[in-house]
Amino acid sequence: MKCSLVCLITPLLSLLSCNYSVENSATASVDSLAVSPQKSPVIARVYNTAENTNLRLTEGSSLTFQPATQPLETEIAVFVNPEKTFQSYLGIGGAITDASAEVFSKLSEDKQQELLNAYFSDAGINYNIIRTSIHSSDFGLGSHTYIEEGDKSLASFSIAKDKEKRIPMIKRAASIIEDDLVFYASPWSPPAFMKTNNHMLRGGSLLPEYRQTWANYFVKFIEAYEAEGIPVWGVTIQNEPMATQRWESCIYSAEEERDFLKNNLGPAFERAGFGDKNIVVWDHNRDLISHRANTIFNDPEAAQYAWGIGFHWYETWTGGEAKYDNLKNINESYPTKNLLFTEGCQEGFDANHYERWSNAERYGNSMINDFNSGTVGWTDWNILLNENGGPNHVQNFCFAPIHANTQSNELIYTPTYYYIGHFSKFIEPHAKRVSTTVSRSTLESTSFRNPEGQTVTVVMNKTDERIAYKLIVGSVEIPTQIAPHAMQTLLY
Repeated sequence: MKCSLVCLITPLLSLLSCNYSVENSATASVDSLAVSPQKSPVIARVYNTAENTNLRLTEGSSLTFQPATQPLETEIAVFVNPEKTFQSYLGIGGAITDASAEVFSKLSEDKQQELLNAYFSDAGINYNIIRTSIHSSDFGLGSHTYIEEGDKSLASFSIAKDKEKRIPMIKRAASIIEDDLVFYASPWSPPAFMKTNNHMLRGGSLLPEYRQTWANYFVKFIEAYEAEGIPVWGVTIQNEPMATQRWESCIYSAEEERDFLKNNLGPAFERAGFGDKNIVVWDHNRDLISHRANTIFNDPEAAQYAWGIGFHWYETWTGGEAKYDNLKNINESYPTKNLLFTEGCQEGFDANHYERWSNAERYGNSMINDFNSGTVGWTDWNILLNENGGPNHVQNFCFAPIHANTQSNELIYTPTYYYIGHFSKFIEPHAKRVSTTVSRSTLESTSFRNPEGQTVTVVMNKTDERIAYKLIVGSVEIPTQIAPHAMQTLLY
């Protein structure tokens, strides 16, 4: 199946080209645009991806709406209420890490362009969000910073290493995205001398005497990247601030992050003329997110600097379920703050499992439920990794939606790539989420209305059975069906 997917991508990219133009900048407020009133739909275009088939974001026959009738209890229905809309959509994307850039550099020019088109172009899946790290993370060949160790003045600050491979890749992606680009950065650890453990790895905390120096470091990062022509949308304060990892990591209590934001980072941004940059707090799992939100957003001095709160999906490491209700609680409690999914990936890389369908279904489940809980944007982890799930300097290997076999110059498209595309390809920046519910737990669904009025409904079936259902939109309906272990996007 791996080879067939690779062979399919070139014709697919042509087949899937949808020229949905978005004229408004993604840097505008996510709630700044009104969406056109919904008219009764007539025709729906349907795209499918399904296990054990050749369907990969493949357009099928168009369907015609008819007057809706009361569904029976024996029938399955997806209900879309066009009169009820919610948060505005910022976008979907992934991270360009040192690892992604390293793998990218080993590909031929034609394969590099194929990768960029697959993710960022209209012919691909229209990513518009890019995350990167402030100096190093675990996904790279080793640890590094932008200064000489011990340089309290930051006089030696230089992004020369990023200019070698990472920034050229980011620039090429950004040139395809153009005005809809949302580019943000996250630190994994301050330089060693600024921390309690005098090490970039294995946790430790930011020493109080370096809080302002570290805040100024963020400013220098933004200045340096924007000098390269890369507009910085924002930053997160710390990647996974409650995890002591064997890789780059740093611990912040909720109170420490609150105080760093209001006393150091926020004021530093204002002094530098970066008051328009968006600061995202937390950047960790859904389990403890409410405590972080309560601590920071209940403090007016800190809250004024916080655009919103970011989260990952790894709370399931305990064996429990994903905590989507915590997101809904934050959305209800702090409606002026935004929710942003900042990282997720399938851990435990195994090259024999590129086609493991449950990996894609994990993405589909998270994206549907995160958006339905009020999330405005969704960011995958590495956009590209090699045939070993890296490089990673502490052997923390994982899956990406696309892998490269650097020995054969081959791109390997996993089912995850197509599942993400069922959202990212069709939902446009500034779309509004539309009320969507399902009558049975066998299906999951969400909907967005694009700025020009087109509605996008995504439906996922994780069961082993083909499911017949009705899509009921206001007063009209479509009887249709979805294959086993499939994702479906309907445009109307």
